[in-house]
Formats: sequence, structure tokens, C-alpha cells
Amino acid sequence: MKLLFIVLLGMFTIPLTWMGDFSQAQQQAKSTHKQILINFSGSDWCGPCIRLRKEILESEKFEQYASSNLVLVRADFPRQKKNQLSKEQVKLNESLAERYNRDGKFPYTVLVDENGKVLKTWDGFPDESPEVFVAEIDKLKQ
Repeated sequence: MKLLFIVLLGMFTIPLTWMGDFSQAQQQAKSTHKQILINFSGSDWCGPCIRLRKEILESEKFEQYASSNLVLVRADFPRQKKNQLSKEQVKLNESLAERYNRDGKFPYTVLVDENGKVLKTWDGFPDESPEVFVAEIDKLKQ
């Protein structure tokens, strides 16, 4: 019976939404008083980016925390033709990179407050557990 409940609960969990427009994310963050986590990724060519997504950003611990505490933004820079983004999304991602990732690092993760002020950055794959990653973010909660 417990197993059935867990399976049913898993079917109805809402996956996290990663936004692509920072200005919309900032509006949401201001109305909910949440921090914004920005993830710069090369989803189809950057091994550490893929590892970060699978091991930390898609972990149950991170998803539980993020669903009620963060607004999420992904600025993806895929290289394969089949994964190309719309011209509009490319412009949004490039604009965000101009503001927060001028050196073009991948993966690069930035935690900002609702006004866009940088609180913490992770350069490359954070070699830590999802629990430690979440604890670092939670420590900076305002």
C-alpha cells in the first residue's frame, strides 16, 4: 500500500519550471520575494553542465527546496543543430550572459536576489552533494 502511494505521489508531482526570460523571472521573484538561481549551460556539449543538471539540479533534495524557495532561469547555449533555440531565446540568453557571465564559463551558476544583485556564484561543477548545494543557498536566504 505504501509503495502504491509513493508511485501515485510521484505521478502527480509537478516538475520544476526553468524560465528563459530573466525579466519575467525577476517579476515573479519580486512578487514572491524569492531568490533567482541562474544556470548557464551547454546542454548538448558540456559534460560538467550535464552532470550538474543530473546530479544536483534534478535531485529530489534540490527540486523540493527550489519549488518553494527559488525562481529558476536557464540560459542554455546548445551547439547541435537539432537543439538550436529560437532567435528570441538566443538573444535573451546572450543578454543575460552579458550581465552575469561575461567570461562565458560553463557551467556557471549564479544566485541573485529579486533585484538582480549577485549573492553567490558557482564556477564549474560544484563538487558537492545536493544537500550541501541547497544548504549554501539557504544560508543566503533573506
